[in-house]
Amino acid sequence: MRQMEVVGVRVEMPTNSPIVLLKETEGERYLPIWIGPNEATAIAFAQQGMVPQRPLTHDLMRDVLEALEIRLTTVNITALRDGIFFADLIFSNGREVSARPSDSIALALRTGASIFVTEEILDEAGVAIPDEQENQEDEVEKFREFLDSITPEDFGRST
Repeated sequence: MRQMEVVGVRVEMPTNSPIVLLKETEGERYLPIWIGPNEATAIAFAQQGMVPQRPLTHDLMRDVLEALEIRLTTVNITALRDGIFFADLIFSNGREVSARPSDSIALALRTGASIFVTEEILDEAGVAIPDEQENQEDEVEKFREFLDSITPEDFGRST
């Protein structure tokens, strides 16, 4: 398993499909995952530290976990079948729950849980973009160029 960080949420053109982009914390591979608009909003809000007037579903889940004194420790993205990613939530009480990666990432950002992806998924769907400089603007520009050059079909998904 490789630890990942959330780079951000973008819209893939020309289909206007939201994508969350993960990057290896120690490596140069990125993993794009197509997600729904609600999950894209939830992830973007969490990344930007925005607090909605009423809790979103992922905020509610975080609050319920806190009330039950259970911690989300890890999100594992474990499989890619027919262009669909699968994830597991790993809790402090030893329980595991299957979940969509988009929901898992939104919850991980709210709870501080680590995100991991299997090596096999990165080998299959990851895209290497060498880091020439540790500069955020360079990373954002590389991401934009990457999004301009890919289609859902590149990752086994057709629209």
